[in-house]
Amino acid sequence: MKVKGKRVVITGAASGIGKALAVAFHSAGAVAVIASDINKAGIQAVAAEIKSEGIVTDVTNEEDIIRLIKESNDNCGGIDIFCSNVGVGAYEDFLKLTNAEWRKMLDTNLMSHIYVVRHVLPQMLERGSGYLVFTASAAGLLSQLGSVTYSVTKHAVVSFAEWLKITYGKMGIGVSCVCPQAVRTAMTAQGAGVAGIDGMIEPEVVADDVLEAVENEQFLVTPHKEVLEYIKYKASDYEGWIDGMQNLQEKFIDEINAVIK
Repeated sequence: MKVKGKRVVITGAASGIGKALAVAFHSAGAVAVIASDINKAGIQAVAAEIKSEGIVTDVTNEEDIIRLIKESNDNCGGIDIFCSNVGVGAYEDFLKLTNAEWRKMLDTNLMSHIYVVRHVLPQMLERGSGYLVFTASAAGLLSQLGSVTYSVTKHAVVSFAEWLKITYGKMGIGVSCVCPQAVRTAMTAQGAGVAGIDGMIEPEVVADDVLEAVENEQFLVTPHKEVLEYIKYKASDYEGWIDGMQNLQEKFIDEINAVIK
């Protein structure tokens, strides 16, 4: 899908990858870019930078998503591209995780995407065109040492995006799933740990790859190219891959335990 002239909505756009996406789509000639985030001051600053609209949204609240889509439709006359970008992560001790902590991660990292699609997809199907971008993680293709909630929810996002592409791809709906490793954002401000094993990249690198993927209607976006090799290895030798991940965990175990404690 050509980006120029399109109407774009981005969640989690006050900083990091979301902000980089907002700037990139604006610079690429999108006719409208609606920036959304729970951070009011942050989203107002981004909206001012791209001379657009900023809408405060709690993506874990389905009614907020409905309002975001309605206001975006009212402002732009429709939505061509929706970037569902919000996600959180942390190290944790699996045996000490509460149901409330699980629900927070599921609501933020998975249900937010489901709410978006539930309410934006109908207009795209009616029009016969639309594009969905999901920010997942390499953890959704591989795993995240030290965080079961992040691993599980990001795997779910990849699976959800894949299912949508299979189910609606022949109906004019484009889907891209973004799976970077460490990106220089607030989430990695204290260090990326094992996720930074192949280096930290800037959010702008991810945004450029996303725009290219949308233009080419490419499903999987891996800003760290090493991830593609890891996927191939995992598929060809699952037992060997698990053994390698266990060895990697042993290498980083002291760091992981220090963060959990």
